[in-house]
Amino acid sequence: MTIPALAGHFPGRPLVPGVVLLERVLEAIEAAHAPTGPLRLPQVKFLRPLLPDRPARIVIDGAAPRWRFEVHGDGGVLARGEVVADG
Repeated sequence: MTIPALAGHFPGRPLVPGVVLLERVLEAIEAAHAPTGPLRLPQVKFLRPLLPDRPARIVIDGAAPRWRFEVHGDGGVLARGEVVADG
């Protein structure tokens, strides 16, 4: 999956904002497990930046109401964390 960066984030050294990565993680959970309702992100760590036009792969582990995720890109894990359904 290629995730476009938002223009101007950051000028001179663009990267894909963390909120865009998290949005894709939530979309992946809902695609695999149907709509989930309200969600919490009690734990998220951003380890490396995702540069524009670089591929990333989302790995989801678990089942409702709790999932762990990792976002993989060039050179390893970019982000990891936990998503919990509040329903």
